Amino acid sequence: MTNAGPIAYLTGDYPKISHTFILREVQQLRARGVEVIPCSIRRPAPADLPGREEQDEVARTFYVKAAAKNPLRTLAAHGRAFRRSPATWAKTLALAIRMRSPGLKALIWQLFYFLEAGVLADHLRRNKVQHLHNHFGNSSCSVAVLAAELAGIPFSFTEHGPAIFFEVDRWALPEKIARARFVVAITHFCRSQLMLFSDPKHWGKIAIVHCGVDPAAYRHDPGGTGKRVAFVGRLDPVKGALLLVEAMAEVLKVHPDATLTLAGDGPARAPAEARTRELGISAAVRFAGFMTQGQVADLLATSDMLVLPSFAEGLPVVYMEALASLIPVVASRVAGVQELVEDGVTGYTVPPGDIASILDRILRLMANPSAAQAMGEAGRKAVEAGFDISHEGAWLAQIFRQGGPEGKLRP
Repeated sequence: MTNAGPIAYLTGDYPKISHTFILREVQQLRARGVEVIPCSIRRPAPADLPGREEQDEVARTFYVKAAAKNPLRTLAAHGRAFRRSPATWAKTLALAIRMRSPGLKALIWQLFYFLEAGVLADHLRRNKVQHLHNHFGNSSCSVAVLAAELAGIPFSFTEHGPAIFFEVDRWALPEKIARARFVVAITHFCRSQLMLFSDPKHWGKIAIVHCGVDPAAYRHDPGGTGKRVAFVGRLDPVKGALLLVEAMAEVLKVHPDATLTLAGDGPARAPAEARTRELGISAAVRFAGFMTQGQVADLLATSDMLVLPSFAEGLPVVYMEALASLIPVVASRVAGVQELVEDGVTGYTVPPGDIASILDRILRLMANPSAAQAMGEAGRKAVEAGFDISHEGAWLAQIFRQGGPEGKLRP
């Protein structure tokens, strides 16, 4: 049970513009009377803090790595943990070593995680935290497992996938599932992968809590051309921005007045901009950089479709934002995407990496505005029914108060 005191949230970088769903989740829990103490391994870069909400949250957040850089503080934290229970301290160190993947480098990283865990555990005990929850099952989750052991409190985590499912042994995923009080998956697909890599006796503690949005925060402004394409996401190669640029060059041959706006930044921006220039379509393509949540809502309100041709995905929140904005989505047919983007109903799903299919679906939507409008309306209903942040927040708060989902998959 976690209703006797505060819970702590941990992730690698918080708050972060590409992970606004975590901030929304924290806000929902607080609105339901759950005291949440935010913690983060690293302090985010200034570019990740464009909005007032993110900037305000920084002041509330405990940054583990910054604190652990003080050797006296780290030594004192571990000294207190050792004096409190030498056996627990030694057992947790042994756990850190056991959870490593092969090789000296992996061992060194695990020892760093153990040092950071001691600093975090000290902070949790000082704030009388009763439960530690982590987002993403990789390095921050390794710290969370160890910190919870040292602090003597339960831990849980939310997994998004799909990257971790390619590195199960590296991140000791079965061990983390076994030790967690409960595990949250964001889709049925994600839950199925967690089940695959865990003992069946743990399946009942894996629940589904969708990332969600507030549908009331999104709208669609009338009077568009039907040819305004939006891309919203980190400009990382996995998001497929280059595919969209290639498709857009062909779209413009049919619809010279079509436009593409790419919101986001990252390592794939420069190659995408260069390819845009090579194709001679720079006048129709705008790279807008990072946007606040409000700016994203405004962009979607004045767009006619969202296209995100990713090579791999969990279930991006921007799909929910677009559908709540009454515009259809063209998405790659990967992982849990089809749990929201229903082909021919709320948008189109295409084979990953297939430029011809991306082009075909964009042209279909531009050629049939009434069908695009119907898909947008169906998408809005789908978001309201299954991805409303208030409903998901209530379900997550219930799980925390119960100390687990009690065998239920969904509320």
